[in-house]
Amino acid sequence: MTGPLLLGVRHHGPGSARAVRAALEAASPPAVLIEGPPEGDALLALAADEQMRPPVALLAHAVDDPGRAAFWPLAEFSPEWVALRWALARGVPVRFIDLPAAHSLALAAAEESADAAGPEGPVPDGEEPLAGRAPAGADAEAGDPEWDIVPGQEPLEARGVRIDPIAVLAETAGYDDPERWWEDVIEHRGSAAEAPSPHASVSGAGSGSADGPCLEGAPALRSQGADPCAPFVALGEAMAALREMYGHGGHERDLAREAHMRIQLRAARKEFGDDVAVVCGAWHVPALAAKTTVAADKALLKGLPKVKTEMTWVPWTHRRLARHSGYGAGIDSPGWYGHLFGAPDRPVERWMTKVAGLLRDEDRMVSSAHVIEAVRLADTLAAMRGRPLAGLTETTDAIRAVMCDGSDVPLDLIRDRLIVGDVLGEVPDAAPAVPLQRDLSRLQRSLRLKPEALERELDLDLRKETDAAKSRLLHRLRLLAIGWGEPVTGRGSTGTFRESWRLRWEPELFVRVAEAGVWGTTVLSAATAKAENRAVSAAALADVTALAEQCLLAELPDALPVVMKALADRAALDTDVGHLAQALPALARSLRYGDVRSTDTAALGEVAAGLAERICVGLPPACTGLDADGAAEMRSHLDGVHTAIGLLPKAREVGERWGSVLHRLAARDTVPGVIRGRAARLLLDDGRLAEDEAARLMAFALSPGTPPAEAAAWIEGFVGGASGGGMLLVHDERLLTLVDAWLTSVPADAFTDVLPLLRRTFSAYESGVRRTLGELVRRGPAAASGPVHAAPTMPGFGPGLDEPRADAVLPVLQLLLGIDDNDHAGVAR
Repeated sequence: MTGPLLLGVRHHGPGSARAVRAALEAASPPAVLIEGPPEGDALLALAADEQMRPPVALLAHAVDDPGRAAFWPLAEFSPEWVALRWALARGVPVRFIDLPAAHSLALAAAEESADAAGPEGPVPDGEEPLAGRAPAGADAEAGDPEWDIVPGQEPLEARGVRIDPIAVLAETAGYDDPERWWEDVIEHRGSAAEAPSPHASVSGAGSGSADGPCLEGAPALRSQGADPCAPFVALGEAMAALREMYGHGGHERDLAREAHMRIQLRAARKEFGDDVAVVCGAWHVPALAAKTTVAADKALLKGLPKVKTEMTWVPWTHRRLARHSGYGAGIDSPGWYGHLFGAPDRPVERWMTKVAGLLRDEDRMVSSAHVIEAVRLADTLAAMRGRPLAGLTETTDAIRAVMCDGSDVPLDLIRDRLIVGDVLGEVPDAAPAVPLQRDLSRLQRSLRLKPEALERELDLDLRKETDAAKSRLLHRLRLLAIGWGEPVTGRGSTGTFRESWRLRWEPELFVRVAEAGVWGTTVLSAATAKAENRAVSAAALADVTALAEQCLLAELPDALPVVMKALADRAALDTDVGHLAQALPALARSLRYGDVRSTDTAALGEVAAGLAERICVGLPPACTGLDADGAAEMRSHLDGVHTAIGLLPKAREVGERWGSVLHRLAARDTVPGVIRGRAARLLLDDGRLAEDEAARLMAFALSPGTPPAEAAAWIEGFVGGASGGGMLLVHDERLLTLVDAWLTSVPADAFTDVLPLLRRTFSAYESGVRRTLGELVRRGPAAASGPVHAAPTMPGFGPGLDEPRADAVLPVLQLLLGIDDNDHAGVAR
């Protein structure tokens, strides 16, 4: 071998990975150079650790701004990972040669500033770079847009066009899908009988074809020979033709990256000889083979911005490798590619077996006959479509037809679990990490709370010490904006000693942990420091009360005094009743945690009681003169305060005061109808208002002298929402009759004005409630007595007992109560 071995690959391509391994075995280079950030050289030895399990990623972040970060993900089937493990296993020196992360992160910041200043700015590469920008811990864009490249147009640099070289080669070969072309030419190479196909040649589309540009003289990419380096030579020549036609293809930052790679390549050749191997994106191969001077390359790197960075290994997931999940250097089907790379033989048969196992686990009837027929259909489809081997499209079509009965619903499960997958990598404990990450890892191990890529629900019983510790950890992480878990409504008890969480670990959370590291070195100290900072800087009273609730849930005793002082100060100065009403519910909820979490909430109770007293004084005048929007907002505050007062330590005393406030609101004409109706309903539910009095208030509100819009608002407040208003009308026929009589008396010209309010009110009822109300209105008022038993009827029910229907429930009732046949007659009587 003369000169460096340039192995141009597609990132995360299993075919490229197999070819790289074969080429390295054949060439045995003295050193291996890989496209990647040089800061990662100190971490390369960890790739050989037994605890390191891909997918993993190199994470670089700016020291002064941890939210500015970049990832270089590597899967088991990534060519770079294969080359790295090959070199480490044989003791061959291995290095990263791409532009340092210190420059790339600084350039990303500069490009973001340019994007903010103008409509068109640089974006991350869609094909080449492993790295993706993650400002503030977010994902990079999911690849570049596709562009139609037409020869003879103005230069790409002038048009701001960025090409996808794989898409151009696929279009030239007559393919409309770049992924399918890549699978046929590269991924399936060596997996099927090598039958020459005109589609495999980049010149096969014909000279001057309207389907794409003609790259004359480019060889077929599928090699018939046994030379493991032949595919790389062919692909390099194809890329050279593209670079000759399109220059840097709109990827302007690549010029600096390639200059740095050439400098590193020269240094390696000087140290190890000319036979070094380089594993890089195929797009860069022509640039690395080009004859340039050291001075010219250094000139391209002169003046590049730079930031101080830190780097480590972090676990990655197959889901984050998927392009549709948001990462620009990703692929559509990492699970499928991982299968192609790992299957020793018969990949289609093994894949169908995996799918059958998944469907069986989901209680679907799939037999071995289904697997056999699906394999046959996939092979037949591949032959009909002129493909060397059944690809993902063919296998998916076969699975849909044979195993899923033509339905796409099971296919969604297959895509999620197998085609993409939820594999989460692991990194060794020796990998560098910020102190906060190390403390979090320690807590995860001690609590047996393993981070998992697959979303799962966690039910906690806070009476158990381990579950309480898990709850504290999750609440502290939420306060630090590390969204590992989100609280959800549990299926079991609604008591305060139960909690349910939905957990899912994403790689971006490592960036969040690095960001939160500025607050402390442990989860407890960081959460405490951030809570204290938020309490001091909070502008709204509701923000402080919500923070107090978080501190109690997270059990931050050192932060609570600071939060309570800020709460008392803001509560004393805030005179807006709306703000007070918005703040009280969070305080009342916090008071419930004292029993189960053994937290002293006496000071919090005093503040809450003071807020409740001030609300009782200021609410009636605050409810007068409101417009529709203000009345709707105040109604929501009314509901929140009513619930909160029932949770206060002195609920009886404060409740009496609150009841008198509701009575004043229900009877005051100057209060909007929606608030008057709501106050009457709350009094009725609490037993503070007799049914006759409620009927009188409704009759007054729906009297002919009341404007229709105001009457409709009263109805919305009284029976609207999901508070059981529909069932109230079902069981109290007097109220239903009043509503029906008012509705039929609304003038035609005013009916269209009140219709939206009425639709909003009654559409919130369940369908069964609406159907029952319709039946009651259709029948009219029930008779005072029935013909069968001549007994008075309950409002809303029929005149007599339907004995056959009643007898039908007796067997079920007998089974539930454990009553034998001898007692059956007694139950019936």
